[in-house]
Amino acid sequence: MKIPVIIDCDPGTDDTIALIMALASEALDVKAITTVAGNQTAEKTAVNGLKIVSFLDKQLPVARGAEKPIMRPLVTAGHVHGETGMAHVVLPEAKNDYLETKAWDLFYKMSVESNEKIHLITLGPLSNVAIALMKYPHLKDGISQITMMGGAVGYGNDTQAAEYNIYADPEAAKMVFESGIPITMVGLDCTHQAWITQNEIESMGKPSKENGVWLAQELMRHIHEFASRFGFEGAIMHDPSAIAAVIDPTLIQTEDYFVTVETKGEHTLGKTVVDTLRVTGHEPNAQVALDMDRERFVELVKGLIQQYEI
Repeated sequence: MKIPVIIDCDPGTDDTIALIMALASEALDVKAITTVAGNQTAEKTAVNGLKIVSFLDKQLPVARGAEKPIMRPLVTAGHVHGETGMAHVVLPEAKNDYLETKAWDLFYKMSVESNEKIHLITLGPLSNVAIALMKYPHLKDGISQITMMGGAVGYGNDTQAAEYNIYADPEAAKMVFESGIPITMVGLDCTHQAWITQNEIESMGKPSKENGVWLAQELMRHIHEFASRFGFEGAIMHDPSAIAAVIDPTLIQTEDYFVTVETKGEHTLGKTVVDTLRVTGHEPNAQVALDMDRERFVELVKGLIQQYEI
């Protein structure tokens, strides 16, 4: 039975690869894509989301969301993802338009109002989810699970302490962790083990036209070049790791921990504070991914992307 999911994202180079995977997977029933400001401004991530769905020739609703964090100025990651968020790639104009419904309203309509439990996969800052929780206190009744790409146990990638998606809207992240919804946190401890080498990228095929394989490879090459500056062995697949963890949970190793988010620290703003030694006495509120089976992950990614050549 397919898992009904909504993917909340800020496309974004690796978000795009994650969407390519999700929309090819027989395990997922993707109900909608929602976008949020993050890797680029809200306008750019929304345009990218719509163009990606159209380029892949999928009939899927796309809803826009928050233009900024719930309490802070917007901090984008354009230095990683480029001026448009899509690196050097230029996609055709989309054939369809956005829904008039906002992301947070769509979460509620597609879950609580439709009486269907939805698995929410978040690949960007958690602003949309926090707004939904504030507006609809009963939203947790309709969300079976949140699998988020975000956080880390011991270090950061946007600051020395914080991973970008959490740092970009720490108050929203704290609210989500305190929501009572079951959470799987796929953070840097896991995603930094989900890298793809240049040879593995090229082995995915030599597409004769611009299709999903071409798009994934172009963006992987960009990520590979960026990651190599920091000594990584391959292209780090942050957001694809969260998609993979939903498709096949056996790819990751998790531990149940209590997690909160630092919202006031001078040097630690946005840090996911993980009670690994269980000193707080708080019950665990998240499954924290600590390991990834890299070889099986690469095979999964490759198999999904090659669906676009069939």
